[in-house]
Amino acid sequence: MKKVSIITNAVAVSALFVLASCATEDKMPVKPAAPPAKAEAKAPAKAKVEKAGGDIGLLDTEKNYLILVTKEGKLVTLDFDSKTKVTKRTPTPSKMADIGLGMSATVTYTKQGSKNIASGVEYKTKK
Repeated sequence: MKKVSIITNAVAVSALFVLASCATEDKMPVKPAAPPAKAEAKAPAKAKVEKAGGDIGLLDTEKNYLILVTKEGKLVTLDFDSKTKVTKRTPTPSKMADIGLGMSATVTYTKQGSKNIASGVEYKTKK
């Protein structure tokens, strides 16, 4: 007789736990599943490469930036580094220091935040 009451009590207690867990599940707000951590670790999309043409308005080789004056009169400030490819229009490797003010140039660059980073400068010497 004691065994039957112990088993009955155990079943009753288990039933109470099941009912309590069901009751709390309905009241809990459903949270959307968080995206996997790998999705956040992906590299940001590559920046769109743009081109601008015009005349060199300013070239500062110490602070590594140049200002290009487009034909529309717009000033485009571009930062450069040692990776920036510089060539004359007649394809010969060159250096930033070879570029003079007023020379015609085409600059390939990407936007990174608020800065324009030059990846290539192609220029033409004045005749």
